[in-house]
Amino acid sequence: MTLAQQMLTLAHEAKEAARVLANQSSAVKNDVLRAMADGLEQEMPALIEENEKDLAAARERDLAPAMVDRLVLDEKRIRSMADGLREVAALPDPVGEVTRMWRRPNGLQVGQVRIPLGVIGIIYESRPNVTADAAGLCLKSGNAVVLRGGSEAILSNTAIGAVLRKVLERYNLPAAAVQVVTTTERAAVLELLKLEEEIDLIIPRGGEGLIRFVSENSRIPVIKHYKGVCHTYVDADADFEMAEKICINAKVQRPGVCNAMETLLIHKDIAETFVPRIAQAMRAQGVEMRGCPITREFAEMKEATEEDWGAEYLDLILAVRVVEDMDEAMDHIARYGSLHTEVIVTRDYRNSQRFLREVNSSVVMVNASSRFSDGNQFGLGAEIGISTTKLHSFGPMGLEDLTTRKFIVLGGGQVRE
Repeated sequence: MTLAQQMLTLAHEAKEAARVLANQSSAVKNDVLRAMADGLEQEMPALIEENEKDLAAARERDLAPAMVDRLVLDEKRIRSMADGLREVAALPDPVGEVTRMWRRPNGLQVGQVRIPLGVIGIIYESRPNVTADAAGLCLKSGNAVVLRGGSEAILSNTAIGAVLRKVLERYNLPAAAVQVVTTTERAAVLELLKLEEEIDLIIPRGGEGLIRFVSENSRIPVIKHYKGVCHTYVDADADFEMAEKICINAKVQRPGVCNAMETLLIHKDIAETFVPRIAQAMRAQGVEMRGCPITREFAEMKEATEEDWGAEYLDLILAVRVVEDMDEAMDHIARYGSLHTEVIVTRDYRNSQRFLREVNSSVVMVNASSRFSDGNQFGLGAEIGISTTKLHSFGPMGLEDLTTRKFIVLGGGQVRE
């Protein structure tokens, strides 16, 4: 078969499998998810062995440290994948939920009920944990999934997919419900993006270049998340100890992910005290700081350029700006933010509520690290991705975001006159 025929066959099999999954009970789906979790833990040595091959190839290709970090599968991450599947199993099943019901004057009862979207295509880079997370969320929400990871993780993704498919077969469910594209040819992505009759939604996860490529070439609706330019604004009334702890965690704990802080905004009234304090703390963690002219009056650091304000570094680099007040902070976020996650650190209740209300991002936080902007941390079990577009979902996407609603009508013989 040609590559186009291979992708069409794969997607068609997924579509057929989706019809089977859509009619499975919550109990069956939960049993399968728990068995998948057990399978990942049981196959841990084999998964790590395949991952080591990917890592060796990645280092030979001199991939960026952030991408290599995302590629790693160790015992902790595999157990986290398994725990994520168990958490999804424990969540309420959205499929079949009647969300509304009303009676018309003619006696008709009209309602809406949640149903699966059908087939979800996930195109992603590096992170092999996405293979299990996406499969688990899609399975619980009654969807089949087509997983096309990057070439750098091909062996890891294939090994994880094999474990999941084996469990499906054991439960007499179609293995095609979890499809892992095993070719690394870039043209395979283009072929998948043409299949609007078989695939209902595309979710790209990776760098800005990948997401723009998918968006520009897809005939299928796309949930986009271009980049994570996340800000933390330290207000005039902030507790300095809390602010320092939050900022260090947001920047340092895992700098190569999309919910890491990239820009720190500081109210001018506290700049003289807080800038030297946070600069010293950041330098101790190996962070390179790039500041505006006012910031550089209070601590030694590189001068920030216009490009720094919109940069997603994914590294131990931080842009810092002193702002006149919260209005200027929110104006900065509106201009340079990516609708991902914004944080205010303050003891002023009115400012916190105004920040929550007026900042237009998919996640807005008060007195907490941006690193919590994650489906698992929000109690979604795992996340299929983070949407920074508002149709049809905004922010970390869980089970409900993989469903739509259909109308149901209950009559008693009514006819329209």
